[in-house]
Amino acid sequence: MFAAKTTSEVNSLESPKSADTQTAPASPELRSIPYHVGIIMDGNGRWAQSRGLPRLAGHQRGVDNIRRILESCVELGIKVLTIYAFSTENWHRPQEEVSGLMRLLGLTIQRQLNELHANGVQIRHSGRLDGINKHLQNQIRHALHVTRNNERIILNVAFNYGGRAEILDAMRRVIADGIDPNELTEELFSKYLYTGDLVDPDLIIRTAGEWRLSNFLIWQAAYAEYYTTPTYWPDFDEHELRKAIIEYNDRERRFGRVPDAATK
Repeated sequence: MFAAKTTSEVNSLESPKSADTQTAPASPELRSIPYHVGIIMDGNGRWAQSRGLPRLAGHQRGVDNIRRILESCVELGIKVLTIYAFSTENWHRPQEEVSGLMRLLGLTIQRQLNELHANGVQIRHSGRLDGINKHLQNQIRHALHVTRNNERIILNVAFNYGGRAEILDAMRRVIADGIDPNELTEELFSKYLYTGDLVDPDLIIRTAGEWRLSNFLIWQAAYAEYYTTPTYWPDFDEHELRKAIIEYNDRERRFGRVPDAATK
């Protein structure tokens, strides 16, 4: 269960792309908290197979863990959590697994939407709705509509998402709007991405020990810090999240500048 909301948590979550990380809750190890964390939730299938379970059992456990980590993010003061739930490449998986993932998302929305809404979670979707069955599309749109004014934390679900597809879709919208190429800036182009008004991620976490982005937020993560853990996603807990943030605190974010200039 989420803890009760406090007055200080009821603030707008939209802020400039250059927003700094925040002052951390009282803890000597956490000097600052990333505003926006992205997680590549890897290892569900391997978690299940290592226990002699079907892969879908791992995905179910992984979905259950999203709720726990979301609660931890609220407690730590993280304002935006983007999760990589289903990529445009995942359609190439066995049909049984793909169908199971679609059903799982629909059931999760059905069972958890009311409580997430009651606890101030704003749900966003990044990705293409094309290709998803109409009923699930309607469930997603309903979840976005119901929670659109919530301000405690943003849960941005990257579902049927690909970073290259996002850039292509953004470019198509730029062309459709008749933007003069000579007037197109990085800031303006960013507004055409799925993430639109969201702050770029400060920290990208990948579970299950892999060292690659896998087409996740490839524009937005240009200056994000990366953290990889061998822990499979279903076993990734608040302790693991804190470890990632502690390492994030130990790094110096330079944004292309020399060290002295970056810290001024």
